[in-house]
Order: sequence, then C-alpha cells, then structure tokens
Amino acid sequence: MARYIFITGGVVSSLGKGLMAASLAALLQARGYKVRIRKFDPYLNVDPGTMSPYQHGEVYVTDDGAETDLDLGHYERFTGVSAHQGDNITSGRVYQQIIAKERRGDYLGATVQVVPHVTDAIKEFALAGQDDHDFILCEIGGTVGDIESLPFMEAIRQLRNELEPMQSLSVHVTLVPYIAAAGELKTKPTQHSVRELASLGIKPDVLLCRAEHPIPDGERQKIANFCNVRKEAVIPALDAPSIYSVPLQYHAEGLDTEVLRGFGITDAPEPDLSRWYDVVDRKSNPEGEVTIGVVGKYVGLQDAYKSLNEALIHGGMAHRVKVNIKWIDAEVFEQSDSDIAAQLEPMHGILVPGGFGERGSEGKIASVRFARERKVPFLGICLGMQMACVEGARNAGFAQASSTEFGSTEEPVVGIITEWMTEEGLQKREAGGDLGGTMRLGAYDAKLAANSHVSSIYGGATEISERHRHRYEVNGKYIEPLEKQGLIFSGMSPDGLLPEIVERPDHPWFVGVQFHPELKSKPFDPHPLFAGFIGAALEQARLV
Repeated sequence: MARYIFITGGVVSSLGKGLMAASLAALLQARGYKVRIRKFDPYLNVDPGTMSPYQHGEVYVTDDGAETDLDLGHYERFTGVSAHQGDNITSGRVYQQIIAKERRGDYLGATVQVVPHVTDAIKEFALAGQDDHDFILCEIGGTVGDIESLPFMEAIRQLRNELEPMQSLSVHVTLVPYIAAAGELKTKPTQHSVRELASLGIKPDVLLCRAEHPIPDGERQKIANFCNVRKEAVIPALDAPSIYSVPLQYHAEGLDTEVLRGFGITDAPEPDLSRWYDVVDRKSNPEGEVTIGVVGKYVGLQDAYKSLNEALIHGGMAHRVKVNIKWIDAEVFEQSDSDIAAQLEPMHGILVPGGFGERGSEGKIASVRFARERKVPFLGICLGMQMACVEGARNAGFAQASSTEFGSTEEPVVGIITEWMTEEGLQKREAGGDLGGTMRLGAYDAKLAANSHVSSIYGGATEISERHRHRYEVNGKYIEPLEKQGLIFSGMSPDGLLPEIVERPDHPWFVGVQFHPELKSKPFDPHPLFAGFIGAALEQARLV
C-alpha cells in the first residue's frame, strides 16, 4: 500500500518545493523505500512544450516523450528513478481530457463541473500507477491562495479523507523572512499561510521553514503553537552551499524522521547516505578548476539550461574539479569577430546548447569555427550539433549552407523531416503544423561506429539510448561531403537514416550530438559525455 506525501507552498514562489520533494524522496530511498514523485502544475498549458524558457525555465523530457516541468529533472537527478508521462499533469491537460469526454457524451448529459469532475480527474492521476511503491510524493505548483491551484487543493482535501488513516501526510513549505531593520525573524507570514491552507480543509503535518538565518527554538515553538503542529515538525531549511547538500541538511534537521513518524513508522532503518557524502565532498573540495563557455540564446535565465548546468557540474565531480560556467549570448558574436576571440580565448571548453529559431545562430556557428580552428574542446547539443554541421559544410565549400528552420536556403544542411519510424509505427508531421507535439521526443536508440571516439567515451558501447527534443535533422545527403572534410558521422539511427553524433578525429575533443545527454546525468552518475568533455577541458587548462 503506497503512502502519499502532499507538498504545498505558501507566502512566495521559488521556495524550492521541487528540491525539497527530491531531497525528501532521496532520504526515504536511502532508508530502503521505493519512491516516486509527481508534479501538479496549475497553469492552463497542456504541457510546457510551447512555453518560452524565459517563462518557465527548461522543458524536461522523459524517456516516453513527455514534455514536463523542470522539477522532474530534480526528481530524477536526486533519486535515479526515471520519470514518465504520468508524473506530470497540468490544469490544461485535465480540462482537455474532460472536454473531450464531454464532447463524446461520456457524461451522459450530466452538468460537467469542477467538483466532482475536475477533482476526480486529479485524484485519478494521483492514484494511478502505484506499482508497489512505498511512498508517492505529490508536489503542487504555485502557492496556497492561487486561484489556479484551488481544484488541486480540493482534490488533496478529498483524497486525505478517502485514503486510509495514516496513509497520507501534508508537508507545507513556507518562508520565515528576516527583517534587517528590526533585526528579527518574522513568523507571521508562515502563520497566515498555514491559516490559508487550513481554510481549504488541509491541515499540514510538517512545516518546512525557509530562512536566511537560524530559527531559534523560541520561534520554532511559536510557529508550532500557532500552526497546530509539534515543535519537532517545524523543520528549519536554511540556504545551503549547494543543492546537493540539501538532503544531508534536511536529514540533520530531522525531516525524514518526522515524516516517517507522521506515518507511524518508528522502526525504519537508518539511511545510507554515503553516496551523498561523496557527492558533497567532490563538490566542496575540488582539486582544480576549468572554465566552460556556454554560447546560447537564453542565457538571461539560467533555469532555461537547468539540466545542462547541473550536468556540467556532474562532469566536474567526476574529475574533482570546479566548473566555472560563463554564459555568453550568441548574438554578441554576430557583431564583431574581435568579440569572439576576446570572450572565447580564456575558455577551456566551448559548449553550444540546444534552442529554437534563427536568433543567435550565426554566433553559434562562429563559436564552432573558433573551437575547430583553435583546437578547443567542443560539445554541441541538438541545435549545437546542427550548427557544427552547417559550419563544417561552409568550411567544405558550401557557402550558403544553413537550416530550413531559419528560412529557405540553397544548401539545406539541416531540414525538417516529415516521416520517421517509432515502435508505434510511422509518424508524420507537416512543416506548417502545430508546434505542440510535433517533435521527435523521448528516448531513441543510436548505433555508434566501432573504434570511434564517442564509442570510447561510452565505454566501448556500440548502441546507446538517449532523449531527444527537436523538429529538424541533419540532411543525410551532406554526410559524404562533410566526412571528406573531416566531420565524421560516428552515430546514426538504427535504420541508418538520421545522424545522431558527429566528431572530428583530427581535433583533441570535438563532439556534436542530436540528443540531450544532460537529461540523464546524475550527481552520483555523471553522463559520460560531460565527464569526457570536462576531462578534455582539464587537459586544455593544463596546456594554457
């Protein structure tokens, strides 16, 4: 029988509910329990796939092709449990399903309402696919009091009544702000947030209180008295030096112990936190450092590249080095060649990430050229790999080489594909079709050339599976002329039609991949491409 932990937030957004959920799940997992985490997003988009990264950060993609909230990346990185389509739901998806049923007449003429139809759909989502898990953690996006989240709160209230006694628990994340002028921590925002939650019929069992300064015992007791919880259930959550320190910090404050006590579990085994101590040690005690230049178009918001940022850090952990990431706007390089040299010469590695649209594309191509000519370690991801192919084609004499994503071109080195095969059969799309759901999404296999550089990076493997999110592919008719110029296609789709990986054997470390390897990297299991890239950057740093 699965036990449910419902995680809500109050006072302000960005308190770290997703990180808290991931950390709690990691602690329960360290005690030997099987866990799964789910995210309820109140916005009306069906999924975040068509949202600007500046609006909602990166779009995280699962093996089964779901475009989800970036918090699912935290869940996977902290637990190693692969998320799937059923782990993220939005108000938009709930209403889409309900309206489709209503149009079919499934409700037999009944009036379709928020209660019970919307709340029932949310409860079905929460209860589906338990798969013998011990704990299912459900994080509700937004803050208590938001109009959008009210159906989710009502669904939680109903679920807590319908589940068996001690089968569910509520954790509420709040803020205890420090007023510098008064020199005091203020508990009133937490009191009001808990009162708002209680007015919706949900009594929190554990309070996680974010604060910049330690919360004295007297203030914890005050919060406990006014919020109707035990003092031990008021868990201080101070800012941590690294997100990977958070599980250890929460354990030290007794979070997992108090949660288990709420379920009546007092004989749980002690957690094995050895891998987290190792991760924190590698992060906190580096034996060197490298600087990586990330040339992208969404550099104004680091959450747009959240998984990429973490994967680079993981690559550093593999070599016990600190990774300094310099975010560079690709458009800057479209103005002057001198800017390219000035900004990229100090870099020990250059990474061009994924993205959509023409803006900044010439700057990315210029970055690829700099990495190729100066022999600087290079990693191109998705669009970055495509720009490496365009740059290679221009170097091979195709002066008009470009991507049809940017408009018509005489040399379409990159173009949209209209048909491709999956396990479900032939998939089709149109160039002018809807943006949502028209991409090659999720895990796809690739075959690696034997004795290639990338095969050695993957430990000698000749077949891999990686996650994709893109509409355009490298045009196969350019493979032969590009290989003559030195850009080798060392990874292809199993049918041999779609390029997956390119590399330059005459370069110290030059790899471009059509997929997104950052989505599968973990702090305790760095992705081999990032470990290899940072290793090459470390060698570059020693040469400079």
